[in-house]
Amino acid sequence: MTYLKRALLALVCLVVLGAGLIALIGYRLSSATSAETDAKLESSQNVRQGKVQNLEPAAGFEFSWASLAEAFAEHPNTEPVDSLPLRPISAARLSAAPIAGLRYAWLGHSTVLLEIDGLRILTDPVFSERASPFSFAGPARFHPSPLALADAQNIDAVVISHNHYDHMDEASIRHLAAQGAQVFVPLGNKPQVLNWGVASEQVHEMDWGQSLRLGQVEITATPARHYSSRGMFDLHETMWASWVIAGPKHRVYFSGDTGYGKSFQNIGQAHGPFDLTVMKIGAYGPGQSWHDVHMPPEETIQAHIDLRGKTMLPTHWGTFNLGYHPWKEPIERAQSAAKAKGVTLATPVLGAIHSTKKPTPQTNWWAGLE
Repeated sequence: MTYLKRALLALVCLVVLGAGLIALIGYRLSSATSAETDAKLESSQNVRQGKVQNLEPAAGFEFSWASLAEAFAEHPNTEPVDSLPLRPISAARLSAAPIAGLRYAWLGHSTVLLEIDGLRILTDPVFSERASPFSFAGPARFHPSPLALADAQNIDAVVISHNHYDHMDEASIRHLAAQGAQVFVPLGNKPQVLNWGVASEQVHEMDWGQSLRLGQVEITATPARHYSSRGMFDLHETMWASWVIAGPKHRVYFSGDTGYGKSFQNIGQAHGPFDLTVMKIGAYGPGQSWHDVHMPPEETIQAHIDLRGKTMLPTHWGTFNLGYHPWKEPIERAQSAAKAKGVTLATPVLGAIHSTKKPTPQTNWWAGLE
């Protein structure tokens, strides 16, 4: 065998081994399943041929040389150079049970601390340094969490919108569940949470339209327009959701990650009006396939109006670099659209706790930061 043939054979072997290793990792990262959950998915009207379906179809994967070039291009200002202002939340602040009323604090990305009618709830808690299955690679935080994970005590419930790593974080759920938090997940995600050592009675998986009561608060899974996957072989195999959190006196809507659609009007009519909507505004990009499942800020403002919301808290920006746009572009666009349509935006400093009984926080804390 000539040297060239041996070199080519070695290259082919390396390629095959590399592809096999990638496939193995992708398989191991894919969502866990169980016979019980699979039966629930099969009986859901929102699942066809084993795949969760959006109520309004989203464009499929788009590939072009232009999109590939865009993905690898240098995009300026996608991460802040300056430190972001934070208002730390101490463990002492959470040592007592929440009192009646509605308070909220944005901890970064889609993680919001809610105190509603006697319950303390976290949305999509991600306290880890990276939104990734790996501790050494993947999008890293721009800022530490204003609430340290070790100090996250006396949390009654966690609601998870879907299983992407920037929304469903193993370390965070392990800790919170160990403290006794109930975990609410869209249908299909319970086996994954059980794999993390959480007791079955603490995990509640729900189809769109299903509700459960915790204390005086009713938690309802509602549609979103998105997708799910944790690995290479589980695309659309678990459900994604938005959430209605309704107490006897206050109502909150949490969008999770979603594209715009008719569901917002339907949810607003069925469950609104809302004292607070917690809405994603960031991580959007070019192409219809991205647009359909990641609405830009202008559509988010319209979604808030459709929902019959009073105050909107913009989230899903300012913590991880997940798009091509400058890091503070989403909030600037959201502000402009909100002003044009008369929408009240809450723009608190990260970690600041606000009550809906007080004036809405409207600080431009990002102005002047690079």
